[in-house]
Amino acid sequence: MLAQQQDLTSRWPQGQERRSMRRFDMRLQALIHLPSGKPQDLPTETQNVSARGLFFYLDRPLSEGSRIEVTLTFPPHMTLTDSLRVRFAARVVRVDQPLPGSRIGVAALIEDYEFLGPKPMVAG
Repeated sequence: MLAQQQDLTSRWPQGQERRSMRRFDMRLQALIHLPSGKPQDLPTETQNVSARGLFFYLDRPLSEGSRIEVTLTFPPHMTLTDSLRVRFAARVVRVDQPLPGSRIGVAALIEDYEFLGPKPMVAG
């Protein structure tokens, strides 16, 4: 239906489970907005999503604790109606150190969200 469920375990050094919600393997187009400093919009794709967070890759590092906005578009086959755009206010909780030449993995905790209208049409 939505996506194949992943049963991954991120653990604290003591072996305690860190995740409170199950994650789903979902490849969704995303736009990451960095509101602090010089505002920037970075396109990416999610790797997995849960009710409280998401994981994606970027070509540049973000600082743990930084606030970001993430806009996702859920396609009709997931919503069973029209596409649905949602903007999430999130906080970066983990930044994975990449291997040389690799993209940087970012985990973000969703703190708030809002439903957006249809994607604006571009005049051509």
